[in-house]
Parts: sequence; structure tokens; C-alpha cells
Amino acid sequence: MAHTVAVIVGSLRKESFSLKIANALARLAPPSLKLEIITLHGLSFFNQDLEPNPPADWVAFREKIQASDAVLFVTPEYNRSTSGVLKNAIDVASRPYGKSSFLGKPTGIVANSPGPLGGVAAAMHLKSILPGITGPILQQPEIYLNGVGDAFDDKGNLTKEALEKVLKAYIDAFAAWIERLKK
Repeated sequence: MAHTVAVIVGSLRKESFSLKIANALARLAPPSLKLEIITLHGLSFFNQDLEPNPPADWVAFREKIQASDAVLFVTPEYNRSTSGVLKNAIDVASRPYGKSSFLGKPTGIVANSPGPLGGVAAAMHLKSILPGITGPILQQPEIYLNGVGDAFDDKGNLTKEALEKVLKAYIDAFAAWIERLKK
């Protein structure tokens, strides 16, 4: 039986590189994984005052995470961090205190940028905020995808063979790690 992975895309852009990468990972994933791509369109802002009666969009998002066996964040880098929309999603799903929807779930981070650093600062920021609200975070291999601006054709298909090899190696390692943890 395949493990379900909630793939949270940290960008709202129509031509989002993060969404294209998430879709490429879904195509490259081994049969032991079923990747469910989750975009954050329509997820309202976190407000602690709403916790006693959370909005329907929060409940639906939390339920998608809870139904998964693992979580994979695909994040762009904005201003040496992750996107505000991704941080908001993490706040929504990790609350209320002690009831994080991510808790105990194996977690992966795929950072990307059209620039030369590949989103490394965004990934490091996620690695600083996720402990305590998620499960274990895959430490190796790390994946920071640079130069993604010309990696896809006009239909969103991955065209850079080198990038495809890196994504395949990562998703295979993530699958093997989940198998070891779920035994």
C-alpha cells in the first residue's frame, strides 16, 4: 500500500516553480508513494481568536494533513525566508497548541529559486520552525534547487535532465526513509 504524502506548495503564483517542482516529484515518485499536491489558494489568515470555531478552510486543510502519512514542503525563497503564505499554512495546521496536524509525520523540505543559492535560506528557516510541530525531518539528502527559471517548458514539463535526476534521487530517498520509519 502506498504512503500518502501531503505536498504543500509554498507559492500562489500561476506559473509557480514550486508547483511545477511538486508536479514533477509526483510524476517521479516510486509506487510506494502517492503525492497529494496541496496549494494554498483560499487558505485564510491565521488568527488565534478563531481557534475555538475555526473557519471551514482551516478544518479542510488540517484534515488533508492529518489524512497523510508524511509531509513534503516545496518552498520558494522570498527575502531569505520562506513565503508568507507557507508560514501562514504552517500556523493554521500546527494549531491549536498541542494538536499539530503535522505531529509525528515524516517531513521533507524541497527549496528552490531561479537564483544561484537554490532557496537554501528558506529551507534553513523551515528547519528552524518545524521541530516541535512536525515529525522527524529528513536531513540527508538535502535539496536546494537553483536555476529553476528555465527548467520547465510552457506546459510545465521538466526539461532539465540534471534537475530531473536530482528530484528522482530525492523522492526515492524520501520514500525509502518513510518505509524505514513506518516499519
